Amino acid sequence: MSNEIEIQRDYWNREISAFGSIYSQDKSRFSIWLDKVFRWDMFERFAFTIQNCEPIENRTFLDVGCGTGIFSIELAKKSAAKVVGIDIAENMVEQSTQAAQGEEVADRCSFFHTDLLEYAPDGTFDVTFGIGLFDYIDDALPVLKKMREVSTDKAIVSFPRFWTWRAPVRKLRLSIRGCPVYFFTKRRIAELMKQAGFERHSVAKIGKLHCVVGYCGKE
Repeated sequence: MSNEIEIQRDYWNREISAFGSIYSQDKSRFSIWLDKVFRWDMFERFAFTIQNCEPIENRTFLDVGCGTGIFSIELAKKSAAKVVGIDIAENMVEQSTQAAQGEEVADRCSFFHTDLLEYAPDGTFDVTFGIGLFDYIDDALPVLKKMREVSTDKAIVSFPRFWTWRAPVRKLRLSIRGCPVYFFTKRRIAELMKQAGFERHSVAKIGKLHCVVGYCGKE
């Protein structure tokens, strides 16, 4: 793994409890309130992703940077044929695997400790998605190209918006904690999607995020 990936792996192995509690809401009432005020777009991007994965039943999905597995498990519960989640943080993979077993979807939902650029799937997937992934990747193009390569229908991704008041605050906060973070303009996203080989794409602005669907074929 590259030095950048090693840094990210160490960071997310440390932050797994804090990250997981955002979705599980296993925290104080005040912290839950803060999440609803300042992180509402994280919940909206979840809804955006699941909606744009439709149709889900009997289709295959690749979750890049799966975190604690919440997206993958939701798709498996909605009768996806196969969901594969990959993450560079082994603690995330372990927790995701345990969660899938607890939800009784482990027969259709599996997780692996790997980087996408090193991952060699047996075949392609109907849909790939990387939510909260490109916040932490300096060179997004090779990852987008690989997502296009293994997708037959579409890829769903999110990018943190460049021109928001919280961008410099977040950059400073994460830099202090040893985690680089990157931001994107809509124009840069358009360039990346085209260079990655997507026939067309759509962009939805959700809070501090650009949520993007890249289509592999023409209309």
